[in-house]
Amino acid sequence: MNLFRKLQERAAAGNPIRVGMIGAGKFGTMFLAQAVRIPAIHIAGVVDLDPATAKSNMSLVGWADDAYSATSLDNAIATGRTHLSDDWQALIAHSGIEIIIECTGNPMAAVTHCLAAFDQGKHVINVTVEADAFCGPALARKAAEAGVVYSMAYGDQPALASDLVDWARTCGFSVVAAGRGHKWLPHYRQSTPDTVWDHWGLTREQAERGRLNPKMFNAFLDGSKPAIESAAIANATELEAPENGLAFPPGGIDDIPTLMRPRSEGGQLDRKGMVEVISCLTPDGAQIPYDIRKGVWVVVEADTDYLKNCFEEYKVVTDPSGRYMTLYKRWHMIGLELAVSVASVALRAEATGAATCFNADCVAIAKRDLAMGDMLDGEGGYTVSGGLRPARASVRSGFVPLGLAHDVPLIRAVKAGTAVTWNDIRIDATTDAYRLRKDMEAAL
Repeated sequence: MNLFRKLQERAAAGNPIRVGMIGAGKFGTMFLAQAVRIPAIHIAGVVDLDPATAKSNMSLVGWADDAYSATSLDNAIATGRTHLSDDWQALIAHSGIEIIIECTGNPMAAVTHCLAAFDQGKHVINVTVEADAFCGPALARKAAEAGVVYSMAYGDQPALASDLVDWARTCGFSVVAAGRGHKWLPHYRQSTPDTVWDHWGLTREQAERGRLNPKMFNAFLDGSKPAIESAAIANATELEAPENGLAFPPGGIDDIPTLMRPRSEGGQLDRKGMVEVISCLTPDGAQIPYDIRKGVWVVVEADTDYLKNCFEEYKVVTDPSGRYMTLYKRWHMIGLELAVSVASVALRAEATGAATCFNADCVAIAKRDLAMGDMLDGEGGYTVSGGLRPARASVRSGFVPLGLAHDVPLIRAVKAGTAVTWNDIRIDATTDAYRLRKDMEAAL
């Protein structure tokens, strides 16, 4: 509760938190819009495949032209400006950088960047949750071995949901379920980048104005991102994944305590201690009032009569039994909230959520009948979407995690709705991401 004061003290001491950022897309740009307003945070370097894009985005969100004109990282640190480049190795290796923010959205690259940062003694805030979903426990272990902090990104739903779970458990509550919201109908599973704006709720003009990536946003719509983020939540909180994947039960915020009970009590859960996603649409596509589409929630149980009575006395909205209630945050502001992670990691040496177990996995599910020779194009694309599964079941069945289903050819046909297996693909076994995932599977 005193992060802002600690930031003020750091700024007053003339010793800002020096950050290097890899990737200047939507999330990174949103953070840049806020970081320029926080004296205690110095974005010393921004790396992007196209530095001109980074420069354009910084200008878009109000950075003065001379603020990102540093000629080198040394010059940036000496003058308080920012150096733009396409050299991520130099950024990670520089001794003046304290924290690396990985926000490329490319899970294969993200794993390499994280491991390199650990080797250089750098803390990492990993915005690329696609990587965390398939090897987050291994990344957290590697960071601990290096004596640095590995953290999920505050502002994204996994960190926010994990924060609510932490609140509940710290208060002494039993956590029944936790998760996020979504806009979901079953046919969205087949959506592609060509159709995403037809369902998302924005016009193509609005999407272009915001420089929104249709493939990235389609990963939300087609169920991939909810599965990815639910895996991250489960692995950070030690909750479990549903046996048959996310059910996306429809409901408003006040419906959550009733929905998120075990089926034996009239709810939608396999059992207590699960992750799930709540849809803001009825099965016929009608909008549900007071929805949780953009937010996160946790459901706790009054497992004594005294707690149940307290819920009643304080007019808590519960399920009909009076035993289950939800606490929620209705909105997540993505990169606009990332400074919380930066401050927590730098000033408290605490992650804003990180994997502590391997309970859940997000696997690649064929969107349509796929033929031998088809190239898998990862989350949000034309070939596969993400499905949440218990990690042990996924590993036992040899399912390919969605984060590794990028630019990978099929060597066998796969039917629509079927999970892709290692035997169905030809994959480069020399990448950091593949090797780390296989190490994690062996440990499981």
